[in-house]
Amino acid sequence: MIEFASNGMDARGYLAVPDSGSGPGVIVVQEWWGLDTGIVAMADRLADDGFVALAPDLYHGELAGHTEMDKAGDLMNSLPPERAARDMSGAVDALVAHDATTGDGVGVVGFCMGGLLTFVLASLRPDRVKAAVPFYGYPTGGDGPDLSAIDAAIQGHFAEVDDFFPPEGVRDLQATLEGLGKDATLTVHPGTGHAFMSPHDALGTYDEALSETIWPQFTGFLRTTLA
Repeated sequence: MIEFASNGMDARGYLAVPDSGSGPGVIVVQEWWGLDTGIVAMADRLADDGFVALAPDLYHGELAGHTEMDKAGDLMNSLPPERAARDMSGAVDALVAHDATTGDGVGVVGFCMGGLLTFVLASLRPDRVKAAVPFYGYPTGGDGPDLSAIDAAIQGHFAEVDDFFPPEGVRDLQATLEGLGKDATLTVHPGTGHAFMSPHDALGTYDEALSETIWPQFTGFLRTTLA
């Protein structure tokens, strides 16, 4: 765990550095459970693949267990949007400034709630976010981020059976991004449920075979885009 500045405040996050000692920077944005073992494992695996990964702790130490869906929902709904934005932006600056990070741009990978926040961070920090990989989550309603501000290339992965983020919304979002001239490819994976990439399998929807197929796709995308 490291601490970093967050617009005059302090924040913290989990940092994973590759054995090589350096690599492209990637922000990893948590699911609604918090900065749990699943997100730490994702950051570690990205480091194993040569990335410098930083997962900010958006709940500031609070955490829901994988059987505590009501608590997870409460934590997500009570997360102050401005604090989340501030902490994610601070994480970007901390990652870019870290000696292990190569290049002046970073990628963002987010899962569930973090998928939605991936779009938020890409819109807030187009100066630094050059690649975005949202899983499952995306902006809904009229209070979403300014998609026109995004400068990042986007490779998104979504579920076909998902009551939280229905596939119809993915198709609408793809059309919106295309209309804005954005470099975005949003894929709805047939036969999948929400959280199909999550090994903790809290929802019983983990698809190991698909996860192993998608992993090199999105890490290759990150590596190429951040080169």
